[in-house]
Amino acid sequence: MPHALPFALTLGDPAGVGPELICKLAVDPARAAVKLLVIGDMGILRRAAGIVAPGLAIVAVADPAEALSVPAGTLAVLPLAEALPPDMPFGKIDARAGAAAYASLCTAIDLAMAKRIAAIVTPPLHKEALKAAGVKFPGHTEILAARSGTDHVAMMLANDELRVLLVSIHLSLSDAIKAVTLDNECRAIRFAHQACRAYGIAAPRVAVAGLNPHAGEGGLFGREDLDIIAPAIAQMRAEGIHVSGPWPGDTIFMRARQGEFDIVVAQYHDQGLIPVKYLGIDHGVNITVGLPFVRTSVDHGTAFDIAGTGKADATSLRTALAQAVAMTRG
Repeated sequence: MPHALPFALTLGDPAGVGPELICKLAVDPARAAVKLLVIGDMGILRRAAGIVAPGLAIVAVADPAEALSVPAGTLAVLPLAEALPPDMPFGKIDARAGAAAYASLCTAIDLAMAKRIAAIVTPPLHKEALKAAGVKFPGHTEILAARSGTDHVAMMLANDELRVLLVSIHLSLSDAIKAVTLDNECRAIRFAHQACRAYGIAAPRVAVAGLNPHAGEGGLFGREDLDIIAPAIAQMRAEGIHVSGPWPGDTIFMRARQGEFDIVVAQYHDQGLIPVKYLGIDHGVNITVGLPFVRTSVDHGTAFDIAGTGKADATSLRTALAQAVAMTRG
């Protein structure tokens, strides 16, 4: 069934592959029933369409609702206030590109908070371009949380075989170990449960990965699993969440992939991302959990080395849109 609101695509970094991916997605028959609204730059998107989708019509709209009535083969764009030069160099860090990516994301967040779009789906941006533009935030997650007034968010990676939510994200390994606290574990378990409910899973089965080898082997290989993670699991069970663990990190993802669990709570960045990305980075989706709206993203970077060539694969963006649709309907 058609959704009552359009799904917003941010521009991403206009010097990267984002605009090309958007145009490839726009002409993909598989997404025909989903109405898209791109918050971006007309010139940049028309340039991208000329590379990957010459038959795509691109029209400006003044209101998100107008995107619901554009005909097939047409992409609705809510233009940014500041137009970019249509000949902006590909594959170069540019403050103008960083400013445009930031403005696009901020507009999308404001529309999502006002319930004028169904969800936000984000192509990649470039952290150095953001910095060059004077943006104080290092990436999507921090901007999303700050502008929406959200105190705590979590990163979830998902594909057709695994869902993984992280206790900590971009920390050194020593700091990630320090982040294994009772509060952080309980919050991650609650977020994992919440994320699965968004997919329509009535009674999610949450599994928690141990921090140490063999989940600590009863304290022989470190006591964090015994003294912190296990009590957090017990506390969440008392709240009514179906959660188990801590399970050894070397087998928990295999068990989840085989259908034993609906989601895995991983203790740190690489523990959780390696198994998801090993199954295929093009099919991975980055989901921010804890926001007052749905946000999904590609799980790859701006690919400056192939920007402008038309070679970029839109599978991850296509999957991110599909995940956003599933979560809004769950």
